[in-house]
Amino acid sequence: MNMYAFLRKSIAHFLNALYQPFLFALVLSVFVMFFVMYLGKYKNVDVKKRILNGFKLWMNNFKKSKKFRRIFYFVFIVVMILFKTLLVRNVNFNPTGNVVGVWGFYRHDGTFTTEIVENIVLFIPFIFFLFFMLEVTSKKTTKFLAVMGKSILISFLSSLTIEMLQLFLHLGTWQLSDLAFNTLGGVIGGLIYWVSAKIRRK
Repeated sequence: MNMYAFLRKSIAHFLNALYQPFLFALVLSVFVMFFVMYLGKYKNVDVKKRILNGFKLWMNNFKKSKKFRRIFYFVFIVVMILFKTLLVRNVNFNPTGNVVGVWGFYRHDGTFTTEIVENIVLFIPFIFFLFFMLEVTSKKTTKFLAVMGKSILISFLSSLTIEMLQLFLHLGTWQLSDLAFNTLGGVIGGLIYWVSAKIRRK
């Protein structure tokens, strides 16, 4: 396979993997923010007016509230991750059948995969938007080692939690490669956040 064909196949697989959960994650994120955070403010109004006012309030807060937008972005990424890792996985009665995992673009049976890229890319915005969301209430100076340390810890523990859920619920497979590439994605996300924070504060 030449480089052009390899890149074309990789991009197609990657975009298809992101396309599948995108609309679901977008809709669910909107409703999470809509019902949990704002719809309850209209308890003494009839249901129809409550829903209409809720939509207006949602849009108004999205336009005007930096905190609301950042929370929404983070919720969206979390839903995307859960969709890809748990919600659409087939039942696997042998979740420890491939503990080592996939470390290249081809599985052991020779089939092409972009799992490496997907595992890295999913956790880049996860860590970035987590710090971005928390930044609204925290004005402390961003230290490089602190950001990197938290990025490694949070991404590793989050990935480990997902892997353990896959193990106990028999969804997908428990893989060391997923832990490694998710953590790498988290580190990259933390690095991007640190650079962006430095630029914005200047």
